[in-house]
Amino acid sequence: MTDPAGRPRAARMAAGARRAQVLQVAQELFAREGYHHVSMDDIADAAEVSKPVLYRHFPSKLDLYLAVVDHRGEALVARIDAALAAIPTGEGDTTGRDVVRAIVRAYVEFVEQAGESFSLLFESDVTRDADVRLRVEHASAEAARAICRGLQGVAGLPDAEARLAGAALVGMAQVAATTRYRTGDVEVDAAVELVTDLSWRGVAGLVRGRGAASGPEASTTDDAR
Repeated sequence: MTDPAGRPRAARMAAGARRAQVLQVAQELFAREGYHHVSMDDIADAAEVSKPVLYRHFPSKLDLYLAVVDHRGEALVARIDAALAAIPTGEGDTTGRDVVRAIVRAYVEFVEQAGESFSLLFESDVTRDADVRLRVEHASAEAARAICRGLQGVAGLPDAEARLAGAALVGMAQVAATTRYRTGDVEVDAAVELVTDLSWRGVAGLVRGRGAASGPEASTTDDAR
């Protein structure tokens, strides 16, 4: 069966299921072609729906793109939250290195699972739009805040410096995760430990330089050697 424009007409779906299907199709197209090279006609064709049905769920291409970005961002934040929740929480058990490792693992595993759709968060071609930029940066900002809290306790950094260092560590995790995915040269676990070691050496240097290390955190600097 076809619609009036001659497109194949997809089987009927509940509204929620149809929205999810369109989001999945749009995600694949946007990730592969980029925002500017995909039209609503392309998405309607690939999803096998009429344009009125498509516009019923998403009033514009930008609305649809933002929904896709939000969906990817929620997946990354969920993975970060799960990684942080898995850290031992007993008194004296949690270290700054644990926080850094959890964030690195979240990024590496997210990219591994997401495939090229990670580009919608890390390499968006629409970030000049303020709404898109806020959505794209939300997940990374959440990760940076988590690291920031860890750095304040471990290295005694002032708020502004801890925020900047947290953002730098997230940037390292993001670039390492995408590079590892595209080259395939390093296994996931090995990549997580490598980037954690690299990141923690810098943090450990801050700890030593500021004289903030003691107890378990001081021994962590030895582990980084």
